[in-house]
Amino acid sequence: MTTDLLAGIRTGDQLDRMHFPPLAWAVHGILPEGFGIFTGAPKTGKSWAAYGIALAVASGKPAFGKIATGHPRPVLMLALEDGEKRLQARARHLLDEGQPIPANLHYLTVVNPHEWADTIAAWLEVHGDRDPLVVLDTLGKVMPPSMPGEGAYNRDYRIGSKLKALADAHPGTCLIVVHHTNKRAAGDDWMDSTSGTNGLNGAADFTVTLTRTRGSTAGTLKVTGRDVPESEYAVTSDDGRWTLDGNTLADAARAAFQRGTTDGLGDRSAEILAYVASQADPVSPKQVDDALDIPDARVYLKRLADSGRLGRAGRGLYVPVTTVTVSLSDEALPLESNEVTDVTPRHQGGDE
Repeated sequence: MTTDLLAGIRTGDQLDRMHFPPLAWAVHGILPEGFGIFTGAPKTGKSWAAYGIALAVASGKPAFGKIATGHPRPVLMLALEDGEKRLQARARHLLDEGQPIPANLHYLTVVNPHEWADTIAAWLEVHGDRDPLVVLDTLGKVMPPSMPGEGAYNRDYRIGSKLKALADAHPGTCLIVVHHTNKRAAGDDWMDSTSGTNGLNGAADFTVTLTRTRGSTAGTLKVTGRDVPESEYAVTSDDGRWTLDGNTLADAARAAFQRGTTDGLGDRSAEILAYVASQADPVSPKQVDDALDIPDARVYLKRLADSGRLGRAGRGLYVPVTTVTVSLSDEALPLESNEVTDVTPRHQGGDE
């Protein structure tokens, strides 16, 4: 009995001799292999974004207009909130003019709620050796009720574990489910916004959230996971087409950071912040006054520094705060390594 229980134990030297293939990516730096959740508030445009990703992977084109997806690969799109007419219209809108809908895109608009997992498993048995992408839009269409005596967290974790098992059974597979955010969620951790309990996040390998203010074209793509450093990227929506705000992930990370620093500011403060960010050297109140004709620039600069939107590089000198952690590489096309790039402040100094 004891021998049977210990049969699966291995030693460190055995682990040291093992070789594993590199991490596969559906979208470099954003969607790795494994099971992930793609969330967003209603009407944010997450289904448009998910469909755009599916078309990009199926055709081997850049996702979000800039981010490498590699060679064309099979994609299973479970578009359970759309019909074929809408899928066709959206594809023709999202693809370049004259580009056909890729044959690598396989889709279903209806699936038996009791057979969704078996359907995905059957498709992966055929295509799972080609680093495929599976998109389930939306999870709510197939989410089962809790079993007798089962709490909400256990139900969510059970379903999340089933989804993870489907992806893990075919290494290289990326399986994402589109899911809503919780309107009642409040707090500093955006992971808490996933609708339901944290059971889904606990089972998932990664979580991606798309945020956008109603009526605005500017959005933010927030990413975290076991194999993805936590990052935020600025994206822009143009009638359903989501594109990276910048030529690289590092550009988009900087843009997201700068956008966050100006949220809630008045025009004059935002103007000062932009001016300081544009300068190569630390800026004094007199420089701001001379450039922008703001006699009380010292007051504005102090407020911006006290709120953390500017840094101090010495007495009466201010610099932009631009520390950004970028996933994998400074380049959006292509990404091949797991290097993490830190964009640090240009100057660091003591208090005023």
